Amino acid sequence: MAKKKSIFEDVLEAPSIALEKTAEMAEKIEHSITDQKIIKGSGDYFKKLGPGLVSGAADDDPSGIATYSQTGAQYGTSLLWLAAWTFPLMAVIQEMCARIALVTGRGLASNIKSNYSKKILYFCTALLFLANTLNIGADLGAMAKAIQLILPMLNFTSLIIIIGLFGLLLQVFIPYQKYAGYLKWLSIALLSYVATGIIIHMDWSVLLHDAFIPNMHFGKSEILLVVGILGTTISPYLFFWETGQEVEEQIAEGKTTALSRKGTNDEEIKKMRIDIWSGMFLSNIVMFFIIAVCATTLFKNGITNIGTAADAAQALAPLAGQWAFLLFTIGIIGTGMLAIPVLAGSTSYAISECFGWKEGLYRKLNEARAFYGVIIISTILGIAINFIGIDPIKALIYSAIFNGMVAPVILFFIVRLSSNHKIMGKYKNSKLSSAVGWFIMIIMKIASVAAMISLIFG
Repeated sequence: MAKKKSIFEDVLEAPSIALEKTAEMAEKIEHSITDQKIIKGSGDYFKKLGPGLVSGAADDDPSGIATYSQTGAQYGTSLLWLAAWTFPLMAVIQEMCARIALVTGRGLASNIKSNYSKKILYFCTALLFLANTLNIGADLGAMAKAIQLILPMLNFTSLIIIIGLFGLLLQVFIPYQKYAGYLKWLSIALLSYVATGIIIHMDWSVLLHDAFIPNMHFGKSEILLVVGILGTTISPYLFFWETGQEVEEQIAEGKTTALSRKGTNDEEIKKMRIDIWSGMFLSNIVMFFIIAVCATTLFKNGITNIGTAADAAQALAPLAGQWAFLLFTIGIIGTGMLAIPVLAGSTSYAISECFGWKEGLYRKLNEARAFYGVIIISTILGIAINFIGIDPIKALIYSAIFNGMVAPVILFFIVRLSSNHKIMGKYKNSKLSSAVGWFIMIIMKIASVAAMISLIFG
């Protein structure tokens, strides 16, 4: 039988018990504060993400997914290194575009028009319109096919028209801040490809080796795929979209005139860089996982001819299971909903700035009829492409080659503008940034010429 404690002993023990309870409470409070800080930190970080995140996510559109899928299916992991090697290149270029917009308060086409030949700009913008329209058509077709994989009873023609018009109505009638928020959240769809990679249990020792060690044999189809990857990662439409969205963000903050938008500060530059590098990192992580998933499943099982993103998703079902198939399919639909407005919007920013039209998604339809008119025409032509007999894969290849032809010309202006002290002041390029910019321009030029030679003489 336990001896009953005296009141005196209880009094002596009370301070130590109180200290223990206080320590426990303090520990709980500390954990609570830490959790809140993590949540708050995550929230603050996500708030800093905007145009750069959307640009990075839109980079992995259904056309890009098809290109990455074909790369993994046809060549296994041998071209996986492109995901790591293109990441800093595309981030540097997108950062230059965003910096130009923040410093000048104007879009890319407007800056080129003010400082260089208008004829060259008009020519590049025409090619951009053509490339983006082909891309929109290919993306719409891929999305319709992906939906049919889940709901086969739905009509292909009806799906393309509904998807195209739905995206169009969102762009035209939803206020910019809400619309930008929708695009931001749609980027989460890209995580479905990461989840697919985790589900199928890949060989990470092989993947990590091939992710960083370049390996290429320079065959015709390999060259075309590399050009396709370069065209879908370092794309002219992203240059114009990025600058246009940076200006839109400034307008949303109340800087409604060009004069009030001119100039920036270190805090805005820092926030922009976090946004850009985060968006490009997400884009290339997704590229890595798509190539790796298709290499692990399709290539290893002899399925090497993937025509579309929907083909890749369908082929995954018997090899990787229904969950992998479903995640892959959802990713196609989500990224398509994100990419199509970016493609149409970037064309409209470029053309409107070329001709001095009122532009911006923050404006209502009756305030910027020409701007929205370009978006409408581009989307309707993209819908029509699916019904006039153009092969979607050829459309993808031609779109990538067009991008490869246009990109070096636009890159020339981007590097020159962002290196100009009179325009950029203290925020001009560093010597390293300029060197990377010129290097990318040369690589893109060589790649587009190689692709044309392969198509003509291959």
